[in-house]
Amino acid sequence: MTIEKVQLLIQIIVSGLALGSIYALIALGFVIIYKATDVFNFAQGELMMVGAYFCFAFSTQLHLPFVYSFLLTLVFSAILTVVIEAIIIRPMVGKPMLSAVMVTLGLSFILQGIVGLIWGYDEHKLITPFPDQPVSIGGIVISYQHLWTLITTAVLLIIFFIFFKYSRLGVGMRATAEDTDTAFLMGINVKRIFTMSWVIAAIIASVGGVFLASVSYVKPIMSFIGLRAFPAVILGGMDSIPGAILGGLIIGVTENLAGGYLDHLLGGGVKEITAFVVAILIMMVRPYGLFGTKEIERV
Repeated sequence: MTIEKVQLLIQIIVSGLALGSIYALIALGFVIIYKATDVFNFAQGELMMVGAYFCFAFSTQLHLPFVYSFLLTLVFSAILTVVIEAIIIRPMVGKPMLSAVMVTLGLSFILQGIVGLIWGYDEHKLITPFPDQPVSIGGIVISYQHLWTLITTAVLLIIFFIFFKYSRLGVGMRATAEDTDTAFLMGINVKRIFTMSWVIAAIIASVGGVFLASVSYVKPIMSFIGLRAFPAVILGGMDSIPGAILGGLIIGVTENLAGGYLDHLLGGGVKEITAFVVAILIMMVRPYGLFGTKEIERV
């Protein structure tokens, strides 16, 4: 293998890791809500999209500095999610799982409609402080958007590891995820845990939405990236936070490898279906994912 081919391979992998970082953030939101509430949130992609539009409104329409816009995005995303959780999600606690899932599916369409009414359905460019000129590291060219996506994701993962491991609220969330009834009897405010789970998932989704918009455009259909992150959840395991992170990175790299080496051979379109092919194969072999908890039912 020539040096040029090795550099191309590394280039594809690095870009895949940047894309996989966004998948990992979205998948992490899926898993956090599922672990705490046993509900799979089909509106996670829409929460990501709304976060991107918040940042667009603050930075591009109101001309606020990007850092302030980013922080305000997280605050407004958290407030919106608290309202959604209190009005729409909390009444579904204790209801059949299918009903709760359908509510999140309906919520996804509502959020898409609201965004369309406010900002329309055209594409918008998010103004960021990232230079257009990419940076070269050891002959590998990477955009500043991808570089900061990797750095921010790594920092967030460290923060959340410390939060879930050592903070009182994080331990309470882990306890609630293990056994909601026991956690309630031990004096843990389960309703508060449910709310915080949704808030954390929305904040994570918003971060992913901002970085996704920085490398593409702000548009309503960007919410469908949430479906592209679904195979990462399947791969890592529905109830595994490390699995969601690793699954996102694997899916991102696999998609880029398929796009780089197979698209031109098979006429294109391979990259778009690769993640779902991987998810199907994993479910056939390990239905609970690489790190998910294996459930055994006794009859």
